[in-house]
Amino acid sequence: MELLSTNVCFEGEHRRYRHTSATLECDMEFAVYLPPVAVGSRPGKVPVLYWLSGLTCTDQNFMQKAGALKRASQLGMAIVCPDTSPRGVNLPGEDDSYDFGSGAGFYINATEQPWAPHYRMYDYVVKELPQLIENELPATDKRSISGHSMGGHGALICALKNPGRYASVSAFAPIANPTECPWGQKAFTGYLGDNPRSWEEWDATLLIPTARERLPLLVDQGTADEFLDSQLNPDALADACEKFHHHIDLRMHRGYDHSYFFIASFIDDHLDHHAKALGL
Repeated sequence: MELLSTNVCFEGEHRRYRHTSATLECDMEFAVYLPPVAVGSRPGKVPVLYWLSGLTCTDQNFMQKAGALKRASQLGMAIVCPDTSPRGVNLPGEDDSYDFGSGAGFYINATEQPWAPHYRMYDYVVKELPQLIENELPATDKRSISGHSMGGHGALICALKNPGRYASVSAFAPIANPTECPWGQKAFTGYLGDNPRSWEEWDATLLIPTARERLPLLVDQGTADEFLDSQLNPDALADACEKFHHHIDLRMHRGYDHSYFFIASFIDDHLDHHAKALGL
């Protein structure tokens, strides 16, 4: 790993790294916050919250806007933020729109050309990046996962598809039923092909009935979110959870939108949720 930058923050360190990803066949950048106990001459290993960001974001949005690092410092929790897609692989059309290609990997494994060799963000987030973090940094193998919008979708499917891998999961304004919304349909068609049956394993709402682990879902959603009705559909997820007895705490917040002002307002609740599951 190549260290790109480091900043002292709440007695811990915010760092940015670059590494060559075998999974994505390109260089990737990510950010990590290490709490005070994990830095210094004799760092102790700490559990990790993986944060998955939304459309158009990089590793930097959450670290700079969410206001999470003070509470993470107090709890003794590391936070890792990957990028939202491969970058600079020079595929035709990858930079043509905000909701497909660069910045829009959707945390799935593409099967269609020319995306399949590079756009495998699911394997990167679930397998390669945690292995790298746990091998190279003072991190334990105790993991939790969260995210926002496209990243909320990613957090939910990563947890639902991998029983035992994460201690807890949460999401802010997730794309909860992507097979039934324009963002998801566009991305899944491009990455996975025209057959909707091949999309189902990447839809949190459709994974609920067969989930082999029933981690409680903490989901926060703003009522003034401009994408609530057209793209996010948390009610579909809540209905599936009710039908199949999967605990969900869907909290609707009056007047809040889709921005990081919303995330910053409730991020401590999510960090505390994960800290309890991680034994902090």
